Amino acid sequence: MQASFEDFKFNKQILTAIAEAGYQHPTEIQQKAITPILAGQDVMGIAQTGTGKTAAFVLPILMKLKYAQGNDPRALILTPTRELALQIEENIRMFSTYLDLRTVVLYGGIGPKTQKEQLEKGCDIIVATPGRFLDLYLEGYINTKTLKFLVMDEADKMMDMGFISKIHRILEVVPRKRQNLLFSATMSELVHKIAGDFLEFPTVVEVSEQATPAKTVTQVLYHVPNLKTKINLLQYLFKDDETFRRVIIFCKTREAADNVYSFLERKYGIENVRVIHANKGQNTRINSINAFKAGEIRFLVATDVAARGLDISNVSHVINFDVPIVIEDYVHRIGRTGRAFNKGDAITFANPAEMYYIEKIEKLIRQQIPVAPVPDEVLVEETSFHERQEMAREIDNQKRKENPDFKGAFHEKKHVLKEKERKKSGGFAYNRKSNAKKSSAKPKMKAKSGKRR
Repeated sequence: MQASFEDFKFNKQILTAIAEAGYQHPTEIQQKAITPILAGQDVMGIAQTGTGKTAAFVLPILMKLKYAQGNDPRALILTPTRELALQIEENIRMFSTYLDLRTVVLYGGIGPKTQKEQLEKGCDIIVATPGRFLDLYLEGYINTKTLKFLVMDEADKMMDMGFISKIHRILEVVPRKRQNLLFSATMSELVHKIAGDFLEFPTVVEVSEQATPAKTVTQVLYHVPNLKTKINLLQYLFKDDETFRRVIIFCKTREAADNVYSFLERKYGIENVRVIHANKGQNTRINSINAFKAGEIRFLVATDVAARGLDISNVSHVINFDVPIVIEDYVHRIGRTGRAFNKGDAITFANPAEMYYIEKIEKLIRQQIPVAPVPDEVLVEETSFHERQEMAREIDNQKRKENPDFKGAFHEKKHVLKEKERKKSGGFAYNRKSNAKKSSAKPKMKAKSGKRR
């Protein structure tokens, strides 16, 4: 017999909101986490993205808060990005339709004036990125004395983004007596450390092996020699517009994202594609995500700023145009498809310099990504000299990471040149420029000293 949300003894208002949102049965993480949270326990949840973990902590918090009370917040939910903060706030709004609860979302990238005004009106729940929360706390806009719940969502991403010092600062200013919840898709050393500082005798809830991609996502890897061939392969795949109907393309840098966007815009028209990255304004990013959610555009090009917190149903494909350097981001990227038990496809393009990260990703996810041959119809371009040099440097750096004694191909060339110079000069290698400077410097010193005499 399948579990039901009624098993958790939620009140009628919450059950009605759940039913209206279209949820019939709790997911595995919800089944395992909701009961201990309702019982007041600290919980550490390890769950891959797309498993419904936001509702796993939002629903019991709403049940325990029930109605508006006073002006100061009673629950604080910390999250690494503004996109995820907005996503969580949307979940809270959806499930609290029939509850008298006030939520404020705080994030950077925009002026704080409106957020300050919202805080002054009073709130029950704050969803915030750590930096903006601390700024407004230090300015005196937030009273933390009434906090009963502290949630840290996507803890691994917060650690990756360097928020550990801000998290420790926040832990110093919140009440000691509180219920703590930590959720993460992966369990890195830093997450272990913050969990030790943050949680007291937690109930550990793990719904699948750490960093395991969703079972509903089919993965494939193409070995692609260079940038131009990646573009050609993208063009070949997108000929099938029925299969590739709603696609997120992830790039490593803002420059790469803009280049891919420009290509897709020329090929498929400005009405079919948007791009989001850190240089785009907050409103532009929100509008682009909403247009993609509504099915108004076919392609969304993004950097990893959008890899988490995007809860978009029916994404047919995720394409890793570039392999992520932060290997945990691979799991989060491909988790944008195959959500809520739907099937999805994740396709990765890797050049020779990116295979280092593919090997590390495969160790992380404990499985090999199936390799597909580049179709014959795809024109394989010749790698430019500049790109060849860039890849050679990157491979050198990777080898140096693994072996600090490795000198590198570029170092070897310099060494050979110095050796030739040494032989020409009869066994002494020297720098002609510095020698010339030294020899010309001596007479000047003598001339100066002669004047003084």
